[in-house]
Amino acid sequence: MQEIQVIRSLSALAHEARLRVFRALVVAGPDGLTPSALAEQLGIAPNALSFHLKELSHAELVSQERQGRNVLYRAAFPAMNDLLAYLTENCCQGAVCTPADAASCNC
Repeated sequence: MQEIQVIRSLSALAHEARLRVFRALVVAGPDGLTPSALAEQLGIAPNALSFHLKELSHAELVSQERQGRNVLYRAAFPAMNDLLAYLTENCCQGAVCTPADAASCNC
């Protein structure tokens, strides 16, 4: 992952509403959510949500798919994993840096 993409991704996530939207889409998994479901779940006005989804899409952190009259948004898991890999590359000079009892995600 190139630094410019990392900066774009982190900038997009550096806003409370966008971070909440992205996390909701991660929780939803591959099924994704419609904007109306996101707006209701997060209590975000539809016009504000549209702006935040556009910013997350521009950062390539979410994808969208038209299904009939609806648009379905999904977290872009490959981009998320690339970002996490970039941030943790060379972590702790190759030594294990998480406690043995730390929870792990088996997604």
